[in-house]
Amino acid sequence: MVYNAPVRSFVRLTLYIGWILVMIPVQAAALLLSARLAERVPLLVHRVVIRLLDAKVTIKGEQRKEGGVLFVSNHASYADISIIGAHIRGCFVAKAEVAKWPLFGICAKLQRTVFVDRRARYARAQAEEMKRRFQKGDRLIFFAEGTTSDGNRVLPFRSSLFATAEIDIDGKPVTVQPVSIAYTRLDGIPMGRHIRPFFAWYGDMDMFSHLWGIVGLGRSTVVLEFHKPVSIREFADRKALAAHCQAVVAAGVSSALSGRPQPVVSPNGVVAEVAPASTPGPTPQPA
Repeated sequence: MVYNAPVRSFVRLTLYIGWILVMIPVQAAALLLSARLAERVPLLVHRVVIRLLDAKVTIKGEQRKEGGVLFVSNHASYADISIIGAHIRGCFVAKAEVAKWPLFGICAKLQRTVFVDRRARYARAQAEEMKRRFQKGDRLIFFAEGTTSDGNRVLPFRSSLFATAEIDIDGKPVTVQPVSIAYTRLDGIPMGRHIRPFFAWYGDMDMFSHLWGIVGLGRSTVVLEFHKPVSIREFADRKALAAHCQAVVAAGVSSALSGRPQPVVSPNGVVAEVAPASTPGPTPQPA
């Protein structure tokens, strides 16, 4: 049984909204004063948010930190943004309608999110903007499913979203690093497939009521795993790249949820490799 404490929900939600409102003008000032500062303030914002959500994040694998990198991840909840944003100094890629969301839209703009409109007439301008970002050394983060899941599985990755990976910078392809995120425990006890959807935000769920529920729960454990970087040149096309990243991320999520190494299975059923076990190791990082 999952128990939500109303008092805890009220206190945490009040602190959460208060923290965001305080940091909005800080980030706005950072954007005017220093590009480096504007990159680092969001890291602080997200790390405090994770503390307010009482999440313990365990990091697996090694993050690629040099040059322009495209991080591709699965997506279960808006909480993913803070969990990933607290550990990657980068900008998110989001659908255009996010810019119009109350509060979250303002925060996304201030974090220099790249908003994507899927209509063809915007494709060239968006590609140029992403290329400009990579040339500046920015690192971009996007959720390759194009939507959210219930946290128990990884949905198919949309190959159209991998057009960004086809960008060359100084004659070299953009580095693509798959990232898996999995919600594994609640108050130290394995969540199980019936509890995990309490943390996921999907379908037609109301965001405020869902947030109220999350902040009233106990301490969650989240496994964030960085997988082996690749590039588009290692694959026949972006569809093959998307399929590879999906297989790797799906194996990472399964490994985190089960605590056992899981095979990376390609779309044709071939076992490509075995993902390492993602049980919490000696270096958990409460953010």
